[in-house]
Amino acid sequence: MTQKSLPEILALTRHFTIQLSATRRGARLARLLTERQLVDWGSPFAERATQVVAELASNAVLHGRVTGRDFRLGLRLYADRTLRIEVTDARGDRVPRAHDPAVTDGESGRGLLIVGAFADRWGVEEASECCKTVWAELGVPGREDP
Repeated sequence: MTQKSLPEILALTRHFTIQLSATRRGARLARLLTERQLVDWGSPFAERATQVVAELASNAVLHGRVTGRDFRLGLRLYADRTLRIEVTDARGDRVPRAHDPAVTDGESGRGLLIVGAFADRWGVEEASECCKTVWAELGVPGREDP
């Protein structure tokens, strides 16, 4: 009888979570706090992650804002050095999609293309209380660094 190998459960080595106001100031603070936290952790992804957080926080403020509700930023660094970024906003009814820049001539709508360029993978999950979490992962094992 052969044993199935079970997926390795990765240990969370560091985490950071903060609620921020759904304003331009809150989005800017999310970017600055991410940069500082990842430098403190010695993460090799500080620059890339800062760009991803800038886009996701901006989207949370522009498209996920509900008056009187904040957004949440979460950073998780795992033992295999994978970094997971999570931004949760109050608009679970607005699921983001990356736009094709060849189709749209607008000045906006390309933020998730930037996220896709910097992250190894990204996605959207339902969160509690009609919210959504947009996440991105950097440093996924087996993926090449850009």
